[in-house]
Amino acid sequence: MQNWKTVFYLVVAWVVFSAFSSSEFEKGIASYYGKSFEGRRTSSGEILRNDSLTAAHKTLKFGTLVKVTNTKNDSVVIVKINDRLPKSSSRVIDLTLGAAKKLNFIRAGLTPVTLEIIEKNEK
Repeated sequence: MQNWKTVFYLVVAWVVFSAFSSSEFEKGIASYYGKSFEGRRTSSGEILRNDSLTAAHKTLKFGTLVKVTNTKNDSVVIVKINDRLPKSSSRVIDLTLGAAKKLNFIRAGLTPVTLEIIEKNEK
């Protein structure tokens, strides 16, 4: 009889902890916009500036702040989502040139990253 209570309380604790955990992670490959995209409109309507710290993602709401960590060299940058990746894309995020420079992967073109949502935009 006591065993089910222990399991019940552990499950409740796990659910509560999960509900209040503020971090959400995603892993995958990052790429960056080519210079030819400078000045074009993003899906959010903003003008793309390659020196800004913005990015495209498949599903995150525009305005969401994401901490991007290059897992090859531990470089970190915080970007704002302002554009969309196609659903069919194999990348998890597409960064501006400025963000890619901060993550030190310009020469490679692609790099493995971890994404952590640090501020969700609820709009």
